[in-house]
Amino acid sequence: MATNRRVRFDYNLIDEYEAGLMLQGSEIKSIRDGKVDISNAYVRITDGEAWLMNMYVAPYDAAGLWGQHEPLRQRKLLLHRKEIESLRGQAEQQGLTIVVQRIYIVRGVAKASIALARGKTHGDRRDTIRRRDQERDIARAMRR
Repeated sequence: MATNRRVRFDYNLIDEYEAGLMLQGSEIKSIRDGKVDISNAYVRITDGEAWLMNMYVAPYDAAGLWGQHEPLRQRKLLLHRKEIESLRGQAEQQGLTIVVQRIYIVRGVAKASIALARGKTHGDRRDTIRRRDQERDIARAMRR
């Protein structure tokens, strides 16, 4: 439904998790329509619960006035207690960030692929670009 391709460029991904999303009725319908933006989304852990912040889900037109949801509200992530504690511990001790890679639907249930990540420096990003260009040049040469 939505993919944040920029995550792999800006961060070194260390560990990945799959989490369920607690949504309202109009939110799941908007997500199914593909009207979701996760480019600024991240995960915050407070009071032993994981919350998805800054994910924009467009209002659903057919929901009517009272059935609408707030587009940028916090959404609870459904993870096992051990996963939440592991994420919290690593994020606090090692100074890591928890980012959202993609939102998708499995058998009617909305899921989020989240990752524990360390931010890349400007030099790391340059190396990534240089490596990608070299691999592309090698692939072109092999095709000839």
